[in-house]
Amino acid sequence: MNSATREAYGKALAELGRTNPNVVALDADLAGSTKSAMFGNKFPERFFDMGIAEADMVGTAAGLATCGKIPFASSFAVFCTGRAFEQIRNSVCNPGLNVKIVGSHAGPSCGEDGSSHQAVEDIAIMRSLPGMMVVAPADDVEAYAATLALAEHVGPAYLRVARLASPTIHDEDYEFDLYKGDLLRDGDDVTIVACGMMVPRALEAAEQLAQEGISAQVVNMHTIKPIDAELLVSCARKTGKVITIEEGTIVGGLGSAVAETLSERHPVPVVRIGMLDVFGTSGKGDELLEYYGLNAKRIVEVAHSLCA
Repeated sequence: MNSATREAYGKALAELGRTNPNVVALDADLAGSTKSAMFGNKFPERFFDMGIAEADMVGTAAGLATCGKIPFASSFAVFCTGRAFEQIRNSVCNPGLNVKIVGSHAGPSCGEDGSSHQAVEDIAIMRSLPGMMVVAPADDVEAYAATLALAEHVGPAYLRVARLASPTIHDEDYEFDLYKGDLLRDGDDVTIVACGMMVPRALEAAEQLAQEGISAQVVNMHTIKPIDAELLVSCARKTGKVITIEEGTIVGGLGSAVAETLSERHPVPVVRIGMLDVFGTSGKGDELLEYYGLNAKRIVEVAHSLCA
């Protein structure tokens, strides 16, 4: 089954509205696209459409958090992390308020809207903020679970969800742990660490590598900050080689987080796959992922090089 993580976010947010009276939702004139409208339609008294004003949205969310509310503030990832950076920094992270920033339409898979709307640097921006948790779920099941978990987590958090539908890789009984990475497949020769829409592609690559005699581990690192250093070190010790893949820039993203962690704790060769210091461009989402080499084919090529 293929489903978009933004759809699952909307469904989970609506469920939180039913079960937790302190949850409120804010949006910046994009509720139909971010799917926060699912909450707004059911709980209009707790839904605030702030118009095209992300800074105002985040400032208002911070104020609501000081009153004991749990605000989920949604917009396109490029706008809520870019336009509202100062407010996230000074009004949310500095005082450590319990605000959840939700960035939809992240990465080049956003598609035809082009580089102005394709956030490739959002993970790097949010990772840089003290106290900010960063989560990029792999599929709809995980996005739903992550949304529920973030309502329980106390503190600033950024949830990254996608416009494009992607394969469901988890069963409905999947036990999600916000603070631990997910070892999806064990192996002996190389470790592949992925997040978001790249996780199904990592699994596809591992299957192809197995047919070619290379045993690959696959780690779904849904929570990029704080990263599961224990799992990373364990995998690096076992395979001695690590590949990362993400739908965004490798500068400051998942690849940087993995490389930083392993360089300090267990240095091994790390090759990062992602956007190579470039902006996106306009095109169909699936075609853009291929254009930028964000696919199983590229993972397989790198694995062969590392294992040669």
